[in-house]
Amino acid sequence: MGRHRGGAPVGFVTELGPVEAGAVLYLRLWCDGPESQDQVQNDFATALGPHQGRLAVKSFEQLCALCTRHARRPLMRHHVSCKCLGADESCFANFIGYASEGEREDALMIATTMVNPNMAPALVGLAQEFGLALRCMAVKAGNSFDTPTILH
Repeated sequence: MGRHRGGAPVGFVTELGPVEAGAVLYLRLWCDGPESQDQVQNDFATALGPHQGRLAVKSFEQLCALCTRHARRPLMRHHVSCKCLGADESCFANFIGYASEGEREDALMIATTMVNPNMAPALVGLAQEFGLALRCMAVKAGNSFDTPTILH
C-alpha cells in the first residue's frame, strides 16, 4: 500500500492561529477514543459553560460523524502530541477557520474536497458552529485575531 498523501507533514501546529490549532487538536483528541473525547467535552464545558460547551461538542461530534460517513477518503491525522501538521489536518484547520470567519463560500469549497458534495453544506453549518465556539474559547484565553495583510 502506498503512502497516504493526506498524512504528509506540511508544517507545524504552532504555525496555526488559535482557531485552526484548536480544530486540529480537538480532531486528534476526538479520534483518539472515549477518554480523549471526555477531555474534549470537559475543555468546552470549562471554557464555555455546561450548556454552551455541550452545544459546541454536539456540533463537533456531528461534524466528525458526517466526515466519517460521507468522506471521499479517510481523513489522515497525526498523533495528539505530534508537532507536525499533516496535509489533511491543514485542510481541516483551514475549513474550520473559514467557517468561523463567516467565509461560507471558501468553507464550502474546501468541504467539497472532504466529503460528498451533497453533504458539504451541512458540514459547513456544523463547522461554523464549532469554529465560533473555538473562537470564543480563544478570546477568553486572551488570543487576538490580528491578521497580517502581507505574507512575504
